[in-house]
Amino acid sequence: MRQSLRQLERAFVAESELDRETRESLRRTAERRAAKRRAARTIREGRSRFILLSLMLVATAVVVALVMFRALYLILE
Repeated sequence: MRQSLRQLERAFVAESELDRETRESLRRTAERRAAKRRAARTIREGRSRFILLSLMLVATAVVVALVMFRALYLILE
């Protein structure tokens, strides 16, 4: 009887330790996935901001050129 109780206690301790290791492994995996998602989101947002900035610069250059040539045309007219 005492030996079976010891065996049960050892089995319980071993299973508890295994559960703890499994939970820790799952937590680390979840943290890695979350970090990858954050990195992907940062890259995606950075890319879209860069494209928007580039478009705004081109649009500003076009508007300035049009206004400049229009003003030059009115001055020389």
